[in-house]
Amino acid sequence: MQEDTQPLRRGRAVKKKRKKRRFVKLFILLPLIFVLSTAAGYGAFLYKKAETVFTGSYVDDGREKSPLRDAEVHPLRDNISILFIGLDESDVREENGDSNGWRSDALMLATLNVEDKSIKLLSIPRDTYTYIPEVGYETKINHAYAFGGPAATVESVEELLDVPVDYYVRMNFKAFMDVVEALDGIEYDVPFKLSEKDSNDVHNAIQLEPGLQHLNGEEALALARTRQYDNDIERGKRQQELLQTVVKEALSLNSVTKYDETLEAIGTNMRTNMTFSELRSLLHYGGNGSVEFETLTLKGTDGRMSNGAYIYELDEAQLQEIQHTLAKHLELD
Repeated sequence: MQEDTQPLRRGRAVKKKRKKRRFVKLFILLPLIFVLSTAAGYGAFLYKKAETVFTGSYVDDGREKSPLRDAEVHPLRDNISILFIGLDESDVREENGDSNGWRSDALMLATLNVEDKSIKLLSIPRDTYTYIPEVGYETKINHAYAFGGPAATVESVEELLDVPVDYYVRMNFKAFMDVVEALDGIEYDVPFKLSEKDSNDVHNAIQLEPGLQHLNGEEALALARTRQYDNDIERGKRQQELLQTVVKEALSLNSVTKYDETLEAIGTNMRTNMTFSELRSLLHYGGNGSVEFETLTLKGTDGRMSNGAYIYELDEAQLQEIQHTLAKHLELD
């Protein structure tokens, strides 16, 4: 197997080796956008606030369309895809000078079909071993962000899945905690006794017992982050359950008065190349008060590079099935 730093002369047609770990902690944003982007949901005041927040989060990356598209797309009329990029940016790490070269801790691609209002959500393991066009060789997909930010990450995901990535949303884990706090916590059945570090990397700061309990932001994040108590597949299921729990709470009538705080939670923790108008268009998928989506996973096996680094090597046959499923959902020729 090739070293992390050795360029490889293999293109899209060549089978690539990849690797995995599941870490979905940040991607409560997609369904929250559905709630927060409709004026009928929370009134003129919050509508204006949402416009201010999301407009302030907009970044013009100069990319008119994906190279895999023949023409530009818009959520109102076209099937689209959105890549969610989660960064593990903590105040402690920034103070210690670790703000440069951040790697993505979570990647999730959502495909949205405008006709049947369906959503497919694919989690991409952070250690997936794949070709990174930005540098011209294969390595972990989460390295792409350090090499070239969102643009390099988007390009790598397109290379991996062979479908266009039309938009991206980049967030850090503080947003997840703040949203849970804005919702006054969530009810969740903790599957095991847990002792985990908090968001400031203080070890054993979070202690949880098994059973149904009310989790605050720090506790919910710790449960989503932990890698000590089960395997990657079970961890992925747990993270999807946490995601759906937050979504249900955000969509409940009890949370209507908390949308102001939820907007504050998103605030400066988000950057996206979607305009407010495009974000607002997503209400067509969730404006009826419910968000239905199918979650997809990438199968694979644990592996090692020649330098000993852990990677996740994807099952090539299942990867092709996923590629076909996403392309069909986007109704690509």
